[in-house]
Amino acid sequence: MVTVLITGTSSGIGMATALAFGRAGHRVVATMRNTTAAPALAEAAAREQLAVTVLPMDVDADASVRDGIARAEREMGPIDVLVNNAGIERTGSVEELPLAEFRAVMETNYFGVIRCTQALLPTMRQRRSGCIINVASVAGRIASAPMAAYTASKFALEALSECLAQEVKSFNIRVAIVEPGIIDTAMARHIGVASAPSPYAQQRRMAALFATALQAPVSPSLVAEKILEIAVGDTPLLRHPVGPDAAPFLGWRRAMSDEAWVALGALDDAAWYDRIEADFGMNARPQAQG
Repeated sequence: MVTVLITGTSSGIGMATALAFGRAGHRVVATMRNTTAAPALAEAAAREQLAVTVLPMDVDADASVRDGIARAEREMGPIDVLVNNAGIERTGSVEELPLAEFRAVMETNYFGVIRCTQALLPTMRQRRSGCIINVASVAGRIASAPMAAYTASKFALEALSECLAQEVKSFNIRVAIVEPGIIDTAMARHIGVASAPSPYAQQRRMAALFATALQAPVSPSLVAEKILEIAVGDTPLLRHPVGPDAAPFLGWRRAMSDEAWVALGALDDAAWYDRIEADFGMNARPQAQG
C-alpha cells in the first residue's frame, strides 16, 4: 500500500486517478482548489468506502501548497507518490490571446508542479524513496497552433521533468511523464468548441479535430490506470504516451521536418482537412460531424 497525493482531482483524469488508487487499496490525498464546488469525488469515495481524503489546495499559491502538503503529511504520514495532475488550457493565436492567459496557464501547469515538488521532495530525498508522476500531454512534444499557451507550459513541464529525473535518481526517486492524447475530459470538450471569429484559421480547425476525436471518447480511467501502474511498479521509463491516438500523434509529428510541420499548419482550410485525412485517417471537416 502506498500513500499518494494527487493534484487537480475535481474531475477528469485527477478524479479518475484518485478513485483508481483508492479502489486498488491505497491511501489517497486528493487535492483541489474548491472542495465544496466539486463534491463528486468525496461522494464516490464515501459510497465505495475508499481511503480517499479530499483536501483544499491551490497549486497557484505558495501558502496553499505549503499548508496543504503539511496537513497531508501530518494526517496521513509520509507521501510515497506525488501525481502532479492539476492543469488548465487556453487556446488562441499568439497575437490575440491576452498575456494574462499565458501567465495563468504557466502558473498552474508549470509553476504549480514546481511548488508541489519542492514541498514534498525533501522528505522523499531523506527517506531515499518516492515517485513523482507529472501529467503532461502529447502537446508537450507537439506544438500545434492555436495552443501556444498550453503547449508551451507542457514543453516546459517535459524539460523540468527530464532535469528532475536526473537529479533525484541517485536518491532512489523515480520520475515519470504521462503524455495523454485526446481524452474525454471537460478540458478537451472545451477545446472542441470553436471560439469567436479570428483572422487565424487554426482555432476552428483544432476545435473540429477535437470534436471529431471525441466522437469516439477515451475515458480518463485509461490514464488513471497507467498512472497507477507506474506508481506501484518499478518501470524506469521516463515517458509514457497514453491513449489510442497518443503514439500515432507523436509518430506523425516525428515523421515531418520542422519546416514541413510549419507548412502543414499554414495550409488553407480545405488543404489542411485533406492532409489530416490523408496523414491521420480522420475526417475532421465540420460538416462530417453532423
